[in-house]
Amino acid sequence: MAADEGVLAHKVSADLKDMEYGPQVTETENQRVTLTEEDNRRILRKTDLTILPILAWVYFLQILDKTVLGYSAIFGLREDVHLKGNQYSLIGSIAPIAQLAWQPFSSILIIKVPHRILMPTLVLGWGIAQSLTPLCKTFPALLANRFFLGLFEAGCLPLFSVITAHWYRRSEQPVRVAGWYGTNGLATIFAAALSFGLAKITSPVLASWQIIFLFTGLMTIVTVPFIYWKLDNNVHSARFLSAEEKTMAIERLRANNNGTSDGEAHKFKWAQVGEVFMDVKTYLFIAMSLANNLGAQVVNTFGPLILSGLGFDNHKTTLLNIPFGAVQYVVILGVAWTSVKVRSGKGVALLVVLIPILAGISVLYVLPRDKSHTAPLLVGYYFLAFIFGCNTLIVSWILANTAGSTKSSIMMSLFNAASSAGNIIGPLLFDTADAPAYTPGLKATLGVYSMMAAVVLLQLGNLVLLNKMQEKNRVQNGKPAKLHDASMDKKFNAAAAQEVQGGEIGSRAFLDLTDRQNDEFIYVY
Repeated sequence: MAADEGVLAHKVSADLKDMEYGPQVTETENQRVTLTEEDNRRILRKTDLTILPILAWVYFLQILDKTVLGYSAIFGLREDVHLKGNQYSLIGSIAPIAQLAWQPFSSILIIKVPHRILMPTLVLGWGIAQSLTPLCKTFPALLANRFFLGLFEAGCLPLFSVITAHWYRRSEQPVRVAGWYGTNGLATIFAAALSFGLAKITSPVLASWQIIFLFTGLMTIVTVPFIYWKLDNNVHSARFLSAEEKTMAIERLRANNNGTSDGEAHKFKWAQVGEVFMDVKTYLFIAMSLANNLGAQVVNTFGPLILSGLGFDNHKTTLLNIPFGAVQYVVILGVAWTSVKVRSGKGVALLVVLIPILAGISVLYVLPRDKSHTAPLLVGYYFLAFIFGCNTLIVSWILANTAGSTKSSIMMSLFNAASSAGNIIGPLLFDTADAPAYTPGLKATLGVYSMMAAVVLLQLGNLVLLNKMQEKNRVQNGKPAKLHDASMDKKFNAAAAQEVQGGEIGSRAFLDLTDRQNDEFIYVY
């Protein structure tokens, strides 16, 4: 009787696991299936039509809910809440503080909780926080409100990055990351237009800034049921793929060697955590994230205030951010497309993107704030849109060079933690006493991006050395030193993707090995 109960318990456990993550298909993963480029394109198209719109829309909402803080500041928020000194800077910093504090828990939740449950929960949480902002009439209340907003947004970027790595080949990831991260620009455009329109509403009950927060919060909340309805946890449970297409979708991801497709991917592995902190490239990626997001505060929190300092009224300041958002969107997509066309060009592309950023900050730093310099100052400000192209490249660079489910989750959480730290420190570089030029903050930001260029060069050298080490490991294990990285091919090549030599090459792709553990992993420059 006890044995029967044990069998029944095992069956129930397996059934529950299938409900959460889809049927476990380890045997299917070990069996090679044949698919053509036409099959590959069909599966990619279905994935793009189902998964990518959800990522893009939810990320758009997150950026929108954060961006409207800057517009609310010029429509009475600071005066109505009686903010003084650096209190507005602290309001801009508290959400990243919450994100930083929550990252250790976030990395575990991304592994343990099905994505279909986790994402709607996060969206609902920050939507409620956003909707309650109009009730905040004091600095402590607004500070607490923004803390909870940041807490629920903490897992967003790491989760989206992990989802992208689960569904797409490495050559496809930069454009897909740009697809959802690029909504930064669209959210900037929409936030500017929305704030301009809502600020025209005259209400005896709500101020303009309160209407803005209430509208965006409610828009976020009503999205939650749609996310739960459409999102799938992984390839195995994908309702938009047939059983045959699921096996093909798994096969097309084999060359990624990221090992994150079966039930093992939902076990938190402490050994992989240790490897993250022993890996030099971890600290170089963290330095890039910290630097870029520290500098991004020139735009995120103080962008509208810098524009208003050029002599424009509140409404014109809001409208002038619309072309900035358009430039931002074009830059993000353009940078991602270029990095795909240049097979291993992420590091070089990042260095190129830093040039207009440094030029833009230099213009804002050097030129005086008077009407005769309005045009070049605007051009310098719009050059800062390239900042958002950096994050796209860094995220896709991390995804391409990290394997192992726990290691990937931890790595993206560390990226977000560094991003949060940058967002915390960044606003503190800009004091309202330095308005309208904010010269000390711009000078510090110029130094930050110069340092970032040096870090990118160090990472390029590090990845070259890591590939040399991988070649030595392969030779020691009786494999060829050089392997073709089929995951970076623009088109799916069945022969290259299944480069089988004695049935060994590619057989470890789904064993949840890290990039260091799998000697077939090839680092991308």
